[in-house]
Amino acid sequence: MTPDGKGSDSHTQNSWNEYSRLVLKELETLGHGIDSLRSDLQEVRGDISKIQVRLDSVDELKAWKRNVEEVTSVTQLKELVKTVDELRSFKIKAVTVFTIVQFLMAGSGLLLKYIA
Repeated sequence: MTPDGKGSDSHTQNSWNEYSRLVLKELETLGHGIDSLRSDLQEVRGDISKIQVRLDSVDELKAWKRNVEEVTSVTQLKELVKTVDELRSFKIKAVTVFTIVQFLMAGSGLLLKYIA
């Protein structure tokens, strides 16, 4: 109220309009902040999904490793590889000796045929 008893409605109205604009501006700023947070949250959810997929893969690998360990150990696998290599070497030697013996038998058969 003014000293003469009259209210200053226009001053109050101007103050209210200014305050309203200030509140609206703050609400818009908060709205933009919330939108930014939603976007960040969506990215975090995507990252969590990727991590979950990787965790599932790790769990599958752990289960596979347990199954392999139930069948054989690492030492047994090494011994198995060594044995297979030895068997391959033996096979090569055996086939070579067999071929040489067959060649000698055929040669001796031919030699006996021509001598007799």
